[in-house]
Amino acid sequence: MTTQLTSITVGNPAFSKVFTDTSTDSVWSGNVLTDTISQQSMGILIPNSTISWVQPEYNAGGMAWRIQNAQSLSVSRWGFGCFGGMNEKRYIAPYTVNPNDILTTYPVASAAGGGNIAGLAWVTTTKGTELFTVTAADETETVMLTAVNAQSLGDAFFNSTIMSISVQVEDAARLNKVEVIDNLGGVQMTIHGGYRGGQGSSRSNYVNLDCTGLNIPVGKGFNLKLKGTLV
Repeated sequence: MTTQLTSITVGNPAFSKVFTDTSTDSVWSGNVLTDTISQQSMGILIPNSTISWVQPEYNAGGMAWRIQNAQSLSVSRWGFGCFGGMNEKRYIAPYTVNPNDILTTYPVASAAGGGNIAGLAWVTTTKGTELFTVTAADETETVMLTAVNAQSLGDAFFNSTIMSISVQVEDAARLNKVEVIDNLGGVQMTIHGGYRGGQGSSRSNYVNLDCTGLNIPVGKGFNLKLKGTLV
């Protein structure tokens, strides 16, 4: 499996710390970032400190990140990274670091060489938040599955309500749209995306789509589909 350098700087108005890792693409497991000076995880280095912003970055392709409690496995903050050198601060709801917390990343390598597009989506529902992933052929609607357990939207979130969807496609692509598809193949919701980073009419270095305030009920057999275009 391929690897790449990932980095997340965390901080507040009074301090910041830089955490890095040589992370394996397309997995969460083992991708724990440690401090560049002491090689300690976040919870050990800055327990009970409050952070209010992050600057996550990767080398090529795309990346999701999260703050996870290593004991309970609960996830308290999450988001996407951006291509190295384009990582302006991303402000988060102030968070007090638990001594058991770790920073982990889920990077993806570019799939453009094979005519495909790597895509990531954070989906938040009344049951919680999960990362969905896909490798989609160019200009082809493709079902996204959870990064953990490879479940469809309906399997992961049956009988819940979608509140937000945030999507990142790899550097070499534009997001056309994501769609929520019901168990009969009908389109429940279409949300159009766009560019990110240095491309076209980009408005963000981090996301191709960020849609909040949703109220989409999820039934059994529902799917989340992504369509992108290589640029």
